[in-house]
Amino acid sequence: MSAIKKFSHYIDGKWITPKGYEGELIVNPATEEVIGELVYGTKDETRLAISVAKETFKKWSQVSIPKRGRYLFELHHLLLENKEVLANLITLENGKSFSESMGEVQRGIENVEHAASIVNLMMGDSLANAASDIEVTNYRYPLGVVGCITPFNFPMMVPFWLFPMAIATGNTVVLKPSEKTPLLIEKMMTLIEKTGIPNGVVNVVNGSHEVVNELLENPEIKAVSFVGSKKAGEYVYKKATANLKRVQVMAGANNHVIILKDANLDKAVFELINASFGSAGERCMAAAVIAVENDIADLFVAKYTSAAKKLVLGNGLKEGVFLGPVIRKEAKERIFAAIQTGVEEGASLLLDGRKKGLNTSGYFIGPTIFDHVTSSMSIWEQELFAPIACITRINSLKEGVDLANSSEFANGACLFTNNTSAVRYFREKIDAGMLGINLGVPAPLAWFAFSGWKNSFFGDLHANGKDAVEFYTHRKVMTARYAEDDL
Repeated sequence: MSAIKKFSHYIDGKWITPKGYEGELIVNPATEEVIGELVYGTKDETRLAISVAKETFKKWSQVSIPKRGRYLFELHHLLLENKEVLANLITLENGKSFSESMGEVQRGIENVEHAASIVNLMMGDSLANAASDIEVTNYRYPLGVVGCITPFNFPMMVPFWLFPMAIATGNTVVLKPSEKTPLLIEKMMTLIEKTGIPNGVVNVVNGSHEVVNELLENPEIKAVSFVGSKKAGEYVYKKATANLKRVQVMAGANNHVIILKDANLDKAVFELINASFGSAGERCMAAAVIAVENDIADLFVAKYTSAAKKLVLGNGLKEGVFLGPVIRKEAKERIFAAIQTGVEEGASLLLDGRKKGLNTSGYFIGPTIFDHVTSSMSIWEQELFAPIACITRINSLKEGVDLANSSEFANGACLFTNNTSAVRYFREKIDAGMLGINLGVPAPLAWFAFSGWKNSFFGDLHANGKDAVEFYTHRKVMTARYAEDDL
């Protein structure tokens, strides 16, 4: 039997053997096979990474902006060369299907493309005649050391939302990835090494609470980017802002989809099967609640349930598999309990995913569908983060929008219709940041802000797009007098 792989921290261009004692085993969620062991980082190791990043910042911030962009172009090239390798690692440690992993890799690459165009993004602006003989110019500068805290569900895409733009704008980074998915990050660092990006620009400390708290408390960390649950996000936001840091927190979600009677139902079913059950529902843009107009509700439910029954569960590395496992045994048990709660609350359980998850190796849960869900039920209120769809029935678009707006979350919302007036009403009245029309997942793109609202986001500036440039930089505004009589 081969030795279990042990994961190290990456600090100042070197793999550092962890000094701590607590940790966890890394498990393939499809097979329950142990594929590695991770020891949590300590406060001292995190301080070392921050110290290195601080020292490196002095030189990295002075590297010309075009040169920083060229480093990222080289990373883009290496990522393209290694797409399949990266996707295999994601499926191995996360469980999602290989095709979904390939899609995740592509989204990560797009963020590097965006960051590589940093010359245009970092340009300031000026006004030649603000007053007589007075001109004013705005310049952008990096902040310093940035802390990034990322989740297990997108081990490549989410870190790539954050660190490429952070380093492109001249900052250095200490990354705390999910302790459950270290394989992708390790490969990522080997590719970053090959680009020639200087040691100390991107550092990785694996770990848990102790690492996170040091990033939130250490005065040398100037900004924190976080993606995770609402509970953890609130903690991060409160603690980091209490320590006077700039913070962006992408938190929980409970996304609503509204289907009107004029919608193309076959298209809606196709889109929502992917949106509800893709990545085993473990994504913040999942279609969790489906509100269907009464006139077509029975027909939609029949088509949707029939399609869900045909989904293939299994190891995501096998061809034809759509639905992989959830991340850990604890997640499976939590989801089983949530399904039971839905039954006890009076929702109609049309498809019970627990049946396919019993007596099998791996943390599998089949697609689960509840009908006649109401807003008084906990399965409607909570972010289930599971392959569970909750169907509710509505009389009108207004009722559907009011229902969605009563949720504490406002990450995304979608509308299926062919009525342009309905689209406008939806756009103007819905309380959500990421909107989709006739699609199931309004996925965040690198060039536009990932714009959650309410308890789905804490902060002022979002990830991606122009917001990322604003978040990772601050400004100097220079006012100068250049008078002719000085000649």
